[in-house]
Amino acid sequence: MNSQAMLNQAVASLKGVGGQTVIRLEKLHIRRIRDLIFHLPIRYEDRTRIQPIHALSADTTALVCARVTSCSISNRGRRMLLCQISDDTGYLSLRFFHFSAAQHNHLSTGTLISCFGEVKTGYSGYEMIHPEYKIIRDINDCVTSDTLSAIYPLTEGLRQANIRKAVQQALALYNTHPDALPDLLPQQLLQHYHYPSLQDALNSLHAPQPGMSVAILLNTPNPALKRLAFEEFIAHQLSQLHHKATEKHWQAPLLTCSSQQTEQFLSNLSFSLTQAQQKVIADIKSDCASNSPMLRLIQGDVGSGKTVVSAYAALLALSSHYQVAIMAPTELLAEQHLRNFSLWFQKFNTNIAYLTGQLKGKKREQTLQNIASGNAGIIIGTHALFQDAVNFARLGLIIIDEQHRFGVNQRLALRDKGQQKQTKPHQLIMTATPIPRTLAMLNYADLDISIIDELPPGRIPVITRAMPSDRRPEIIAKISDWVKQGRQAYWVCTLIEESEVLQCEAAENTANLLTQMLANVRIGLVHGRMKASEKERIMQAFKQHELDLLVATTVIEVGVDVPNAGLMIIENPERLGLSQLHQLRGRVGRGTDDSFCLLMYQPPLSNTSRERLNILRETSDGFIIAEKDLELRGPGEMMGTRQTGQIHFKIADLERDAALLEQVPAAVRIIQKTCPENIQPLIERWLGTSTQYAEV
Repeated sequence: MNSQAMLNQAVASLKGVGGQTVIRLEKLHIRRIRDLIFHLPIRYEDRTRIQPIHALSADTTALVCARVTSCSISNRGRRMLLCQISDDTGYLSLRFFHFSAAQHNHLSTGTLISCFGEVKTGYSGYEMIHPEYKIIRDINDCVTSDTLSAIYPLTEGLRQANIRKAVQQALALYNTHPDALPDLLPQQLLQHYHYPSLQDALNSLHAPQPGMSVAILLNTPNPALKRLAFEEFIAHQLSQLHHKATEKHWQAPLLTCSSQQTEQFLSNLSFSLTQAQQKVIADIKSDCASNSPMLRLIQGDVGSGKTVVSAYAALLALSSHYQVAIMAPTELLAEQHLRNFSLWFQKFNTNIAYLTGQLKGKKREQTLQNIASGNAGIIIGTHALFQDAVNFARLGLIIIDEQHRFGVNQRLALRDKGQQKQTKPHQLIMTATPIPRTLAMLNYADLDISIIDELPPGRIPVITRAMPSDRRPEIIAKISDWVKQGRQAYWVCTLIEESEVLQCEAAENTANLLTQMLANVRIGLVHGRMKASEKERIMQAFKQHELDLLVATTVIEVGVDVPNAGLMIIENPERLGLSQLHQLRGRVGRGTDDSFCLLMYQPPLSNTSRERLNILRETSDGFIIAEKDLELRGPGEMMGTRQTGQIHFKIADLERDAALLEQVPAAVRIIQKTCPENIQPLIERWLGTSTQYAEV
């Protein structure tokens, strides 16, 4: 058996790994011996030395050798066994909530013990709760380890001892046959960044030498950890670039339109396109005139006019007798697109279908038939677009709005509906969330990126002010004056709890309170748990100025365009990220008059929250705000680690390893130039079979 095949064996081939352990390891995505080698510890315990009690510090683990000075059962409050031990440098308390009479007898005064546990601050100094302990005859019997003890991520039913034994066997095999996991990074990269070899890095993380700092081991100052995170980042970007190249082998329909059709479309708009919009349209025209599938991301700040650019792309498809699918994450946003596209294409002979989960019965059947027959040229909808029952006649273009809100599988499912033999539809992806350059490099290396960096003329910057919540009566009075001037306003309710129910309750309570205090103001309420038809009715009433004030949850973050609404109050803005606050603020300032955004915060503010609100007051540039958001919150929180569309890493951590992202593009170019044969092995090492996800 060759070396690589040896590490590719199933974990069941290891000693002591039986059927139940195999099932439990599978839950941790550990199937082969090599998977164990990349299953790194989440923390370490230092059993390499005996620590004197006076040198202990809180929230660390320690091995102590000391004599019992007292031991008694306490019945005050919760029953417990309470012992005090001393090593002549100090005293330490031991608490046991689960204990036996024999245990009480063994821990008698004068007994010498070694004990290991986490040090906590107790009522009378430091203490350990339920430490591991052993009765010994003299201090020489206190057994220490040669290395720090690795603590691995577990799953239910899997014991630390079992996985540690399996990892040690895997490492022993690897160290006997190091060529089984060859070093795939060029020597010039390792030398330039002073990184260890792969073998040295893995060994030092699984079995660190005595004296190594636990804090350094788990953070990026540790060259071994940096080296592995760096390699994983490189593998992800190589995978995306590989799929970008693979896409060129597919065919895509040629989408063009005549100058007459372009003029007809532009003349139907009530505004002129900005230079930035025209430049992005030129990118799209060039992509769609090629027989390779377009895969382009449009970044544009709130109100920059991304939707009309996507509508021009739709014109290219319709003029070439292909269908266009436009997928939005919420019904509110889908409804907004339906209104806009219906207006812009009213002079064109095309049917627009609208499909959401709310559409039922005969209407749904008729809509599905129109899509399947090709009678519908533009199909706008939500997640319902990729359901099994939906079949397209000639899908040539997919437009995905706010793409990060969709899971990878969902985007693949829609793309696959337009795939025929060697042909794929073009894809245009839009986001109103400006993405910092470092994150764009990692998450969107497979996309061509266009940026609309210019707002339409006449847009007046929104005046943003932060006010403490004790000025609420003053703010409510401002709403009354505002409405008397014939203007409209939003009141946005936020809650820190991840609970839509609680958010909706807060919005309902706020709407009731404001109704009592503003007798002459017509107030509407919109939240995520309302039926789509009811939300649409309220939104239409607000748009047609049948309502003066709209109380809402953050459901209005996207998809609402009411130029007469020039005042927004955001409650508890300190609970939201900068980018989300900027998105919400973008709902006002769409008219020609002054607009205001009042950030009604709950004092006292933390330093970070104060800085966040100050940034929002000082700038309206979404790209500057995104960069500041990245600095304040870190990449993991900003990208939303719960979002299913985001990349998941085995070892790299966006929060901890963000500084490494700047180094990745140059490293990728070196690998492509000096050792292209390592590209596929790198991708397989870190991504396995999940690489298809880079296609969307």
